Amino acid sequence: MQRKAYVPGIAALLAALLAGCTGSSGDTGTTDDSNPGDPGTATAPAQPGRYRTLPEPCGSVGRGTLDAMLPGIKQITDEEQRTTAYEGEATLTYDTDRKVGCRWKVESTDATDHLLVDFERVVSYDSAVSGDGQAEQQFAKLEAAADLPEPTASEPASPTGTPTDSASASASPTPPASSASSSGSPSGSPSSGSPSPSVTPSLLQPRLLEDLGDEAFLDDALSSSGSTAQQRTVTVAFRTSNVIVTIEYVEQPTTIGVAPDSKEMQDKARNLAAQLADSLSG
Repeated sequence: MQRKAYVPGIAALLAALLAGCTGSSGDTGTTDDSNPGDPGTATAPAQPGRYRTLPEPCGSVGRGTLDAMLPGIKQITDEEQRTTAYEGEATLTYDTDRKVGCRWKVESTDATDHLLVDFERVVSYDSAVSGDGQAEQQFAKLEAAADLPEPTASEPASPTGTPTDSASASASPTPPASSASSSGSPSGSPSSGSPSPSVTPSLLQPRLLEDLGDEAFLDDALSSSGSTAQQRTVTVAFRTSNVIVTIEYVEQPTTIGVAPDSKEMQDKARNLAAQLADSLSG
């Protein structure tokens, strides 16, 4: 009879223990549910650039364009040498997935012309910066290094960024005949009112370009060394997504005192840039 008296006490103790365990389990469940969104709070990595490869640079410029920019090619009589001139020479690179280029150099009876085309694919190694963003930062450095002059509000331009006919006429104070003689025409020396052939009209000064890639600029520099002929270098650079393209076009006449025509060289360089931009977008 005495052993039966302990049963109710044991039962009560077991009930209390079970109740405590149930409460503890409920508390634990509440703690686990307090951070339901933790896995989803991680920031998604920035997107890579659009382009994963680069074009073959020496094959990116057509023969017609090379004929226009390097007129000396047509003057090469040896067929093998002319073919080699068209092919160009690849620039030295250690990573063809990231940077490639090609250069041409051709001499003619009137001048020596150089052409360089360079492609660079920018890759971001920062998960917070996209490939496009990294390329944009790099292009901004190129633009800053070019030290472009501030644009003038009074300079009208056509939608393509080239001077309009009326703007070009107003920029030159001399009639067309005088302008022709000042550009090295054999008709005679320029008149006293003609601008110096080494002076670039304001509409042809280094500037930003529109309707070319995501962003673009043009640089134009005329240099001379002592008694040698004046050398003009026209550079057009543009960015399309994470690829930066640079065109460098250089001409040095064989005649001392003759300056290469700025507008003609700029037009040729810009035409090539437009062709390369279209090929990248296609």
